[in-house]
Amino acid sequence: MPATVAGLRYPYSRVLLPRTRLAYVHLRNLLTDAKRDRSARVSGYVAIWLPEEFLVLYLQRGELVNACLHNGKEFCPIAIGAAVEKVPSEPEYGEICFHEADDEQLSCMYASQATAPIAWPPELRSSDPKSLFPYLMATTFDGVVEIAQEGEVNYLLFRHGTAHTAYLSGTHRGTLVERVSRIFDRDRRALHVAIRRWALPAPLPVQAPTGLVQAYRDLATSLVLRLVADGRESAPAIAEHARTTLMLEHPPLEGFSFNGRAPRAVVADADALTVAIAALINELLWTASDQEGGGPEQMLRDLTHERRHLFQSAGLFDRLSWKLA
Repeated sequence: MPATVAGLRYPYSRVLLPRTRLAYVHLRNLLTDAKRDRSARVSGYVAIWLPEEFLVLYLQRGELVNACLHNGKEFCPIAIGAAVEKVPSEPEYGEICFHEADDEQLSCMYASQATAPIAWPPELRSSDPKSLFPYLMATTFDGVVEIAQEGEVNYLLFRHGTAHTAYLSGTHRGTLVERVSRIFDRDRRALHVAIRRWALPAPLPVQAPTGLVQAYRDLATSLVLRLVADGRESAPAIAEHARTTLMLEHPPLEGFSFNGRAPRAVVADADALTVAIAALINELLWTASDQEGGGPEQMLRDLTHERRHLFQSAGLFDRLSWKLA
């Protein structure tokens, strides 16, 4: 793993588990305790340094809600299940920590890992505070600025060009101005400071639960099999064509397959996933089913009955073209 990743340190408000060898910690037990133990139901992150990769698991009130992976080159979102599976049950190498952090900081961290930053003007020397902060003030910048130096990652939130909140990895002593100044003045190494910025981050996205993803996969597969049983042997091809056609507008459909390809992991929130599946079902049934005799309605009633409460709470029925009693 590159040294820049191995030394990453993010801000925190409280240390729940200091950085320690992964071999001494059972990850799944740690996550289960965070969900069950009242004192551990906090918002924060679990950082895991593997030999070739770096994982950040995001928790809100003890629930694992999202994850990002650094593959040695860049960060990218990753499905929660896939992230947890990357950690060996009996690891020989790696390190882990569990830190409590504000939800606002988690939003900044996720935005910096999952979205592209806003470019600086080419004439601006962003690593020079005498140029950076006057520029932010002059442009009345609203957003978050990430300041990274020697593995320490810091976040400043700006409103109308003025910093109003800071999440800093270093010392907690002194005023905000003094603490930020230390980042740039440390041994006069401003040239080694990396500065990036984003618009005001949205709240930390919550990935769709694994159970909901599997329920939608089972429903989509059952619909295709039912259509084949009713004489539409082309149903798998129709479903795959609908999926590929809709995928540009609905990226979560990348996690489904009807041509034998192994489905990819789904990285999406529950609403986006539900909208995508509803669009796929509508397209499939309008194209492949018998529209007379209540065919689609009866088929959907039969195949959704067992998990109707799950689908109802997710809002699936409200987005279908057919209203089910």
